[in-house]
Amino acid sequence: MDDLEKIRQQRLEQIKKGLEAKAFPDAPIHVTDADFNEFIAKYPITVIDCWAEWCGPCRKLIPIIDALAKEYQGKIVFGKLNTDENQMVARNFNITAIPTILVFKNGNAATQIVGALQKEQLVEHLNKFIQ
Repeated sequence: MDDLEKIRQQRLEQIKKGLEAKAFPDAPIHVTDADFNEFIAKYPITVIDCWAEWCGPCRKLIPIIDALAKEYQGKIVFGKLNTDENQMVARNFNITAIPTILVFKNGNAATQIVGALQKEQLVEHLNKFIQ
């Protein structure tokens, strides 16, 4: 009977983890000044890509951020914040250059990455925040 219960518990944990991963988006979410605080508080780890339409290096990051959102689904949720349209957040975090990536853990600022890094470099930074 113990073995059966152990198998049941393991399967329940697998199902629970699968459901949790599905609750996390697999694509970046559009974030604004109005919903910024709610967004960073909603998930354990959030990454905000601060960008602007006219910024070439920002556009270079689009496919990288999209890919990372899929790869880290269930662990990290990605957001995109247009700094031209949402200047309050940019001011609050002293963003003077874009692209800037803000990382939050449990709603608290954890790090700020400035510049268009390669995917491998971003992965190195992000892996520090997950188990």
